[in-house]
Amino acid sequence: MSVNYAAGLSPYADKGVCGLPEEFDSPDELKAKVEILAQLIKESQYLVVHSGAGISTSAGIPDFRGPKGVWTLEEKGESPQFETTFEDARPSLTHMALLGLQRAGYLKYLISQNVDGLHVRSGFPRDMLSELHGNMFVEECEKCGRQYVRDKVIGVMGLKPTGRLCDVVRSMSLRACRAGETAKTACVLEECSSGIAKVNRDNLHRRADLALTLGTSMQIKPSGDLPLITKRKGGKLAIVNLQPTKHDKHSYLRIHGYVDDIMKQLVELLGLDVPKWEGPTVCERSTITPECTADVKPPQSAPV
Repeated sequence: MSVNYAAGLSPYADKGVCGLPEEFDSPDELKAKVEILAQLIKESQYLVVHSGAGISTSAGIPDFRGPKGVWTLEEKGESPQFETTFEDARPSLTHMALLGLQRAGYLKYLISQNVDGLHVRSGFPRDMLSELHGNMFVEECEKCGRQYVRDKVIGVMGLKPTGRLCDVVRSMSLRACRAGETAKTACVLEECSSGIAKVNRDNLHRRADLALTLGTSMQIKPSGDLPLITKRKGGKLAIVNLQPTKHDKHSYLRIHGYVDDIMKQLVELLGLDVPKWEGPTVCERSTITPECTADVKPPQSAPV
């Protein structure tokens, strides 16, 4: 790997319960539940999806608390096995199905706990996405806040200097931004204050009448408790996960199955196609044409 994933994660003492047994609904039960989910989405005026590490396992990136998760294996003194590098990982069917839901107008906002960058690289509009724990491909100027999406994993993890300069040109002096001499990565597994602030500022989870969680056990706070706010405001909570989650008792619908299989059935019931992935693509704004152009930038070294 470009970086040591497990070792580079920000320290987090309370990792929750790891290695819980997985549950699977029968094919008939799964079909019936997905039909209910499709109807909920059709009736929803403001759908917010909360995604977790479980949606990236089919892309070759291990989760945290599953049978082969990073923290589950760590408790056993073992190391996780990656089937790919972060740079070579391709968005899963679920990543692309979420893009399809957004383009069709069903999905109003996506809140992700993942740091693998696959939502951004799938072409999902960044102005409709909050990455609460950061993104391994993103640098941010510590002064002006400009973010850079790179084509390689940033060489450091956490809120640390990368040694590169922000190239924003000041309108008055026509000089590069010098107040932020070095760029820094977005935080990784620490709660990003900017991500939480954006969610709270726009009242995204409060505006939602349907919160759909995909591949997350919701054990990390405060991100794991955001879907509950939708429930408390009178909305519904639908959970898709193989293992028990922290908020199962609060859910209107609970589906046990592989998330890719569920999303495939869901888009078919909604009469949608899953967009084809044609390589890493960055879409900054949802108001741009649906086919956003590739805008993944290689990191530039600081001038000497």
